[in-house]
Amino acid sequence: MSITNRLEELGVTLTDAPAPAANYVPFVQIGNTLYVSGQISNGSDGLIKGKLGADMDVDAGAAAAKACAISLLAQVKAACQGDIERLVRVVKLTGFVNSTPDFTDQPKVINGCSDFMVEALGDLGRHARSAVSAASLPLGVAVEIEGIFEIK
Repeated sequence: MSITNRLEELGVTLTDAPAPAANYVPFVQIGNTLYVSGQISNGSDGLIKGKLGADMDVDAGAAAAKACAISLLAQVKAACQGDIERLVRVVKLTGFVNSTPDFTDQPKVINGCSDFMVEALGDLGRHARSAVSAASLPLGVAVEIEGIFEIK
């Protein structure tokens, strides 16, 4: 099954890739490796803000991470001139969680992204990963995730 068809089955539409918020590019391609800049949690109602361990629970954080996953795939699609089928695999994700010093469930939050990648892409979505805490994130968002992808 194609990636496009699978995303349609899941009810996910990849909108235009978000523009950078500062002086950087959204992605860099070196050979068949695509490095995608950090994507902040942004949903249909705007930025998904919050601090895990204070005003946001793990389920809400995981939903924010899933929103980051969709933005990451939108960037991959843009890098591939609109052809998401050029994605070979997700190589590595690095997730940052806006959390209190005593919050220790960063991996459960970033699972929102990881689980979606596998659900949408099957084995192509299996990846190496880091999940770390941050004292704060840009614009007060709950999650930011960057990714490395292989494309053809």
